[in-house]
Amino acid sequence: MEQVLEFARNNLLLVGGFIAVLGLLVWTELMRKIQGLTELTPAEAVPWINDPAAVIVDISPLAEFNKGHIVNSRHILPSRLANPDAEVQKLKDSKLLVVCKSGQTAISAAGSLRKLGASDVAVLKGGLAAWRADQFPVTTK
Repeated sequence: MEQVLEFARNNLLLVGGFIAVLGLLVWTELMRKIQGLTELTPAEAVPWINDPAAVIVDISPLAEFNKGHIVNSRHILPSRLANPDAEVQKLKDSKLLVVCKSGQTAISAAGSLRKLGASDVAVLKGGLAAWRADQFPVTTK
């Protein structure tokens, strides 16, 4: 224990950085739980996607979306969620799966959709990167 304290005293910046990162990690996980968002792995998302009432919302930048996206997904920029138009307002009554490149941006977008009144919202855990890693199909059309 004495060595740990000595290390901490000699490396204040390193220990402070570790505590900050740990705090952010805990805060992020707590926010996910509080928002009540469902995170689905790619395999869990397939039945969700196959539901005729489901809409896949891809919030990736247009260039990323054009490189490949889940079949039948709709590209919607996150800025449209902040100032929702009629098309975005219609989405709140659908079963929504929010997708982005890595899954991180989708969490905040899903929170925005919930604030608009959407009740059935999920996020693709790991984003399109996980979808591709699990060898599920993408399209560029």
